Amino acid sequence: MLADFIRYLEAERRYSPLTVRNYRRDVENFMAWLGTDDARFDPREITVGHIREWIIFRTEQGGIGAATMNRELSSLRTLFRWLHRTGVVDKDVLRPLASLKTSRRLPAFVPESRMSAIVSECRFDSDEFLTERNSLAVLLFYSCGLRLAELVGIDRDDLSADGTSLRIRGKGDKERMVPILEEVRDKIRHYLRVIERQKICKSQEKALFLTQQGKRISRTTVYRLVQDELTRAGVQGKKSPHVLRHTFATHLMNGGADMREIQELLGHASLQATQVYTHNSIARLREIYAKAHPREQKGNK
Repeated sequence: MLADFIRYLEAERRYSPLTVRNYRRDVENFMAWLGTDDARFDPREITVGHIREWIIFRTEQGGIGAATMNRELSSLRTLFRWLHRTGVVDKDVLRPLASLKTSRRLPAFVPESRMSAIVSECRFDSDEFLTERNSLAVLLFYSCGLRLAELVGIDRDDLSADGTSLRIRGKGDKERMVPILEEVRDKIRHYLRVIERQKICKSQEKALFLTQQGKRISRTTVYRLVQDELTRAGVQGKKSPHVLRHTFATHLMNGGADMREIQELLGHASLQATQVYTHNSIARLREIYAKAHPREQKGNK
């Protein structure tokens, strides 16, 4: 049963390998808690009570938060919807269950003044492969709002012939085109010249971001290099590729960009996912209001 479900996620839902791995792990963990495995698992015996007990077990004994629990429930929801659709079960037992309430956390982002200094430093050209690669990765995350998997998956021929846009493969293998700033385009071209001069790229490797051995870079390596670059730049708090993606969206929102345009650039399937950035924008407006509004100034005297 599980093998068929995984094939469904890969072939029909076209989920990324990482997402599929998470779904498999969540389902296997649920089976293990039930004291069974894929060969003996009978989904027709599962009740709403089982799911509620699972939630209590994971949140109280497992100590996981509401957001993580909701993600695990999402895996089970997808499983039982598929089982219901294929006629294995008569009803979707998770349908009556609501997701756990989570506190809304504002996305972490780098302030514009700090990010401006980081970008200025990244723009300097170097003949060092690692320096150029790492600088380009930071620039693309910030200037295009890419996800980690999207950056790792970029091939050299994804850059348009005139260098003004980049083809990105997002979640569900959906493609979108993102514009490339002139300074980033120049950085890409310089990086490609460094690769060519140092003969780093293997003949069959198409990836834009490479290791020193000429292979496609891993997600772990990219995550670490972003952490290192942001730490070196003095960024406080969380430091990750996703923080740069949040920074991209927040700065666009604060600059007056339309929310639907930001949604398209980020590759969000729904506008709801993009709306979280309005909270950071409102926080910025409050700050401006507090400094500039005459009534606010009188109240502080």
